[in-house]
Amino acid sequence: MRILHTSDWHLGRSFHRADLLGDQAAYVDHLLEVVASEEVDLVVVAGDVYDRALPPVDAVRLADETFARLAASRARVVVTSGNHDSARRLGFGSRLMDAAGVHVRTDPASVGTPVVVDDAHGPVAVYGLPYLDPDAVREPWGLTSRSHEAALGAAMARVRADLAGRGARSVVLAHAFVAGAQPSESERDISVGGVQRVPTSVFEGVDYVALGHLHAPHTLDERIRYSGSPLAYSFSEAAQVKGSWLVDLAADGVVATTFVPAPVPRPLARLRGTLADLLADPGLAEHEGAWVQATLTDDVRPRQPMEQLQQRFPHTLVLAFEPTTTLPGTPVARPAAGRSAHDVTLDFVAEVRGLGATAEEAALLASACEACTGDRDADRENGPEAVAG
Repeated sequence: MRILHTSDWHLGRSFHRADLLGDQAAYVDHLLEVVASEEVDLVVVAGDVYDRALPPVDAVRLADETFARLAASRARVVVTSGNHDSARRLGFGSRLMDAAGVHVRTDPASVGTPVVVDDAHGPVAVYGLPYLDPDAVREPWGLTSRSHEAALGAAMARVRADLAGRGARSVVLAHAFVAGAQPSESERDISVGGVQRVPTSVFEGVDYVALGHLHAPHTLDERIRYSGSPLAYSFSEAAQVKGSWLVDLAADGVVATTFVPAPVPRPLARLRGTLADLLADPGLAEHEGAWVQATLTDDVRPRQPMEQLQQRFPHTLVLAFEPTTTLPGTPVARPAAGRSAHDVTLDFVAEVRGLGATAEEAALLASACEACTGDRDADRENGPEAVAG
């Protein structure tokens, strides 16, 4: 059986306020092309279909179109909910979708009931484990420990009990943080009381485990893998190759895998240096079409740095300042009797920028201080030096 393992679509997510829905739609096109060209029998989506519990209307529309296209393809589909999804909303209509070959599993009570997919070598039992919040399943499942390991352990006990009477090959989908993998900055913390990691031993006895939650592809062992997200959702993922796993499940349960890279609609670049260097360095030409995170190392903070950077790198989204040396600045004075708010703001500018305000900036700050005063007439009579914060 040929399986395509994907996860963490996060439909509706933006990237530092940049809309990604068009890029996510392009990934769906790629997914369908792989299903057709590689003759995929089963697509598994291991959670986080949406980016939030109440997804935007356009994201819901894209998910609907995606599932309809997958239903019309040659593949069966099993989808589980992740910690970003609303299990109830994602699971709406799941019994109707079963008839179309798209099996959405979001109810913890059903973890021991597989979707059975047959190939020339017999049945494959596919167990979709939704994201299991330990607090939500602790009481109904009688758990003695408040942890993800306890929740997944209880779910896998149900899986093994069902599997024991089948003699079938097995696939498990799970959305969790499994020990041995490294997170990115864009995943939501799912720790409960500091306990979040799950050992790989929880999944003993399963032929292939399709994991979701972490956004980088990981191989924990030959049969336990993260596919990662199809797009980069933070600059910490700039060096990651995104995609999905193509898994061949043999008659004896042995797996062979191939990583299928996803299209890159716009690369990510993390640039560092002085503003002048970033604007002039010919070696940075390859990043002019990328999403850019720039860290400026100028000792004196440049004026209008974002505007200048976007002249060369129009898709600059994030700007940070880390001067290479610390210049002695003017200590920030606090308002005191006989000292105007205008003077305090001028000191503040000098402190954070390492350079005093220009005449134009000083005039603008004076106007702002005047606008904030409680007695404007008194300030006009007494002059700017009388303005109090």
